[in-house]
Amino acid sequence: MKRLFRAGWSLRRTLLAVLLALTMTVWGFSAIVVYYDADQESQELFDQSLAETAQLLLALANHEIEERMAMGAAHLSTPIKNAHGEYLLFQIWDNTGRLLYKNQGAPDQAFVASNVSGFGVTVVAGKSWRTYAAWNADGRLQIQVGEPDSHRNQISARFAWKLLLFVLIVIPLMSLAIWWIINRAFRSLQVSTDEVSRHTPTDLHEVSLAGVPSEVQPLLQAINRLIGRMRSTLEHEQRFTADAAHELRTPLAAIKTNLQVIQRARNDAERHEFIGALGVSVDRATRLVGQLMALSRLDPQYDNQHVPVRLDLAELLAAQMPDWSAQAGRLQLQLTAQLQPAWCQIHQDSFSILLRNLLDNALRYTPAGGSVMLTCRVADGAVCLSVADSGPGIPVDMRERVFDRFVRLAGAGMPGSGLGLSIVKRIAESHGARLVLTEGLHGAGLTVEVWFPISGEDNAFA
Repeated sequence: MKRLFRAGWSLRRTLLAVLLALTMTVWGFSAIVVYYDADQESQELFDQSLAETAQLLLALANHEIEERMAMGAAHLSTPIKNAHGEYLLFQIWDNTGRLLYKNQGAPDQAFVASNVSGFGVTVVAGKSWRTYAAWNADGRLQIQVGEPDSHRNQISARFAWKLLLFVLIVIPLMSLAIWWIINRAFRSLQVSTDEVSRHTPTDLHEVSLAGVPSEVQPLLQAINRLIGRMRSTLEHEQRFTADAAHELRTPLAAIKTNLQVIQRARNDAERHEFIGALGVSVDRATRLVGQLMALSRLDPQYDNQHVPVRLDLAELLAAQMPDWSAQAGRLQLQLTAQLQPAWCQIHQDSFSILLRNLLDNALRYTPAGGSVMLTCRVADGAVCLSVADSGPGIPVDMRERVFDRFVRLAGAGMPGSGLGLSIVKRIAESHGARLVLTEGLHGAGLTVEVWFPISGEDNAFA
């Protein structure tokens, strides 16, 4: 089997070879079965004819004996001439063992013993003969008839040659028919192959399924789905590149401006001032690049190899609270947490990115003296992770748009890339979770809820 399906094997040649082999095998086997069945039938017919001939000759001989006995001559040993002596020999014996009749060519010795009746085989002059012996009704006369096996074999041989000739004529015709049918069937595959080969990185049209065999349609449908993903990926890359170039232009321009100002600084005080501004621009560019890299890894075409694990969100969040509390303290914010046990299946690395973006947005956009609350709980058959703040919030009509890339609210006072919530959305989708934006703390600000499917022992995400 491995040799048959080696690398680079041809389906067309394999089908042709297998079908031809099966055709020849079936025809050959059928010819053999037909020959042996016909030979057996012919042997039975020959035997029946031999027996009927013997009974007819026995009846004639019995009648002739009675007539001769009436005339006083009960014996005739003169051979009877028979034009068919080459194919049929017969002898007539009486019950005393005397040979009364025989045709020309028949031997003087009996074909079989006098006590034998029915069919048998004997050898006459070195040749095999089929024999038949029978007695008349009163047991006075016995006839023995012989027919050479060569006569029967000649007839069987002629039938075999005709059958072989028929097979030799039919098999090439069947081979041509099979070859034509296979080529006809593969013609549509060649059309599809040519169509796929015409694809270019900028021309990713779907392959036509018209006239394609149903067995091949799943393959072409899979190719079309792959082409669709490639087209989506290409569009994403083009959009991502254009957006990234547009967004990077601002921090890079600021860096260049700060460098020019530093070069023209009149004193150390101005130079230190613009060096600080340069550091801010570099930090912004660095943050933007990091967000872009994170977003590119989380897009649908990114093949995430991380295996989800079943974790308690409360335990995971509690372990990270000291670092976030320290950052909130530096920003003069109050960070509180209400954590209830909540088990679910998560990709731990991407979940950390989601949590960092939610808390970072909440801490950065909440004014000093404000509050941020982190909660996790189980409700309505799902696990809810919630980050609420008392910042400026997001207008209701903008809450759907903020998940798009590079979308920032007009008048946002803090620098940013507009990618944080887009990254959160991608990670939530990869976990099968849904996002809900509501009012924040004290009737102001924003609450971002991420609802994860509740986890059982056998529950997992792709």
